[in-house]
Amino acid sequence: MNAYSLELRKKIVEAKERGMPTVEVARSFGVGISTVKHYAAAAREGEPLTPKKRPGSKPKLSQEANRLLEADLEERPAAALSHRREFLRKVAGVSVSDSPVSRMLKRLGWSRKKDRWQRRSATSS
Repeated sequence: MNAYSLELRKKIVEAKERGMPTVEVARSFGVGISTVKHYAAAAREGEPLTPKKRPGSKPKLSQEANRLLEADLEERPAAALSHRREFLRKVAGVSVSDSPVSRMLKRLGWSRKKDRWQRRSATSS
């Protein structure tokens, strides 16, 4: 789920500061009661309302590596994951296992069919 925008957060705090009941603010903006309380408390304490950084590690494959991988798929559709991993290590300097490569291929819309990789059709999921 994406974080609520800073603009929405400010509007929630403003409505609460005008004296609107918490339940009504939550209903008006389509957020939870605890969300309204959290934003109001943060504003009272002078904390910023900006969304915090998402937890988790950054992606192992950059956008550049994704583009290189997709170009390699077009050029060599029958290459194995281990060959693609080696390709990324040599060309992009990215050292990863087969799993992130496989997940990225899936995100890019490619699937394994018999001995080749091919783009999934729009009708299949």
